Amino acid sequence: MEKIIKIKNLNLWFGEKHILKDINMDFQANEISAIIGPSGCGKSTLIRTLNRMNDLIPETKIKGSVLLDGQDIYQEHNVVTLRTKVGMVFQRPNPFPKSIFENVAYGLRVQGIHKHREIAGRVENTLKAAALWDEVKDNLNQNAFQLSGGQQQRLCIARALAVEPEVILFDEPCSALDPISTARIEELLLKLKTSYTIIIVTHNMQQAA
Repeated sequence: MEKIIKIKNLNLWFGEKHILKDINMDFQANEISAIIGPSGCGKSTLIRTLNRMNDLIPETKIKGSVLLDGQDIYQEHNVVTLRTKVGMVFQRPNPFPKSIFENVAYGLRVQGIHKHREIAGRVENTLKAAALWDEVKDNLNQNAFQLSGGQQQRLCIARALAVEPEVILFDEPCSALDPISTARIEELLLKLKTSYTIIIVTHNMQQAA
């Protein structure tokens, strides 16, 4: 099976604190990989190395390599380009203070897409992929903060999908959601793995299974 990400001898420090020690692992294309473990063991730090989110933390030092499609992301990738290939959905929904439409369109505009018809088509297709279109299609100009927590999280998934990444990272995406919203997100992830490689951090053993 194709390996899309290979981690080799990865070590990470925040200042003097050695967080990740000699990590070696592979992630397969079009699979869901769940990372589990107790609080504070470095799960979130590990997936944040996969799109260089830890670069934003002062005094971060990294040794080893993370290969995406055979290229070391710490040597050869422009960070902005990398984050279009490796999207991320966080623990708590974090929509932009914009309309539903503009939340999804934002990444497309950053990529240089400006034709309204193309953007509108991509927004619709992405919201459908995130199982949100039927709930919001008549209110696309509504502020995203007016959505429920579960809808906001699916909007954040749509925002990540819009730029057509290869990999999507999920950092405990259901921890702030009710059981019904959690079930919808889990069902959505199973559908998305046919088109994307998914890596999820979770405390929930049932969810991991």
